[in-house]
Amino acid sequence: MVDTASKKDSVLKVIDIIEEHKGTDTMGLYIGDHCSWTDYFIITTVSSSTHLKSLYRFVRGYLKENNIELNSREKSIEDDSWVLLDCGYFVVHFMDNEKREFYELEKLWYMGEVIYSSKSSKSRPSS
Repeated sequence: MVDTASKKDSVLKVIDIIEEHKGTDTMGLYIGDHCSWTDYFIITTVSSSTHLKSLYRFVRGYLKENNIELNSREKSIEDDSWVLLDCGYFVVHFMDNEKREFYELEKLWYMGEVIYSSKSSKSRPSS
């Protein structure tokens, strides 16, 4: 079992990787008090299918290096408008602008605690 501080540190590291590789409007939400199947959402907007695949590879590399396993609910990388990585205690959503605006996950999970938002932070995420 991963402790709460380690979970948040991992989430913030993934956010840092996404920010370093130009994900936009990146948001980290703690939703564990309102969701039975995960604790955190990371949501970011990608600029193209190539950008999405690149971000996906960088995040997967981090997950593999840190022995964070993916659950079987991983969405296919073939869909270049929204890819989901289910890492158990956190879920990463890579979305193009159209999907992001349509689904508005931030509004759906409004009761979550924002742990990072690139819109309100000029610095790298920290724990």
